[in-house]
Amino acid sequence: MHDPRTMDPDEELVRRSHLSEEELAQVVAVLEAMSRWRAAERAMNEASQRYMRLGESDMHALRFLIAAHRQGVVVTPGAIAAHLGISTASTTKLLDRLADGGHIRRLPHPSDRRSLAIEVTDETRLSARASVGRSHARRFDVVAGLTAEERETLRQFFDSLAATADTDDPTSAHDKTLR
Repeated sequence: MHDPRTMDPDEELVRRSHLSEEELAQVVAVLEAMSRWRAAERAMNEASQRYMRLGESDMHALRFLIAAHRQGVVVTPGAIAAHLGISTASTTKLLDRLADGGHIRRLPHPSDRRSLAIEVTDETRLSARASVGRSHARRFDVVAGLTAEERETLRQFFDSLAATADTDDPTSAHDKTLR
C-alpha cells in the first residue's frame, strides 16, 4: 500500500530513482511500520474512549486537566477552550457532559471570584491512569530501551516528519512535491 512502485509507477509524486532496491524496500518498510503504529494508536485511543465512555474532545480536555493538576495549575473554562481550540459555547457543552458523567467538578476559582476552576474527579483520574497511563508507560519503556543515538535519530525523524504536515492547506504538500 505504501510502495511507490505500485502507487506512483511514473514517479510523478515520489522521487525514488536515486534509491537502490534495498533502500527503497527499507523506506517502504518504515512507512508500513508507521501505518501499523497509527492503526494501533487509533485502536488504543478508541478503546480508552469506550472504556471511559467519552469522545475525543472530552479525552483531550481530561488529559489537559490531569496534567495541569499534577503541575498545580488552576484550569478555567477559558483555558480549556484555548487548549482545545473550541468556542466558549462548545466548552460549556463539553463541561456539562463531563460534569453529568461525574468526570469533573466546577469549583470557585481560588483567586478570581469571577471565574470557575475545573478539576477532574479522583475516580476519573484513576480510570485515565488505568487506561491511558499504562499505554503511555509501555511506550515510554520502548523509547527508554533505545540508545541515546537511536532516540536522537528518532526525535529528528519525527520532527522532520511533523514539518511535512501543512494543516492550513491540504493541497500545498502536493504542490510543493511537484515543484
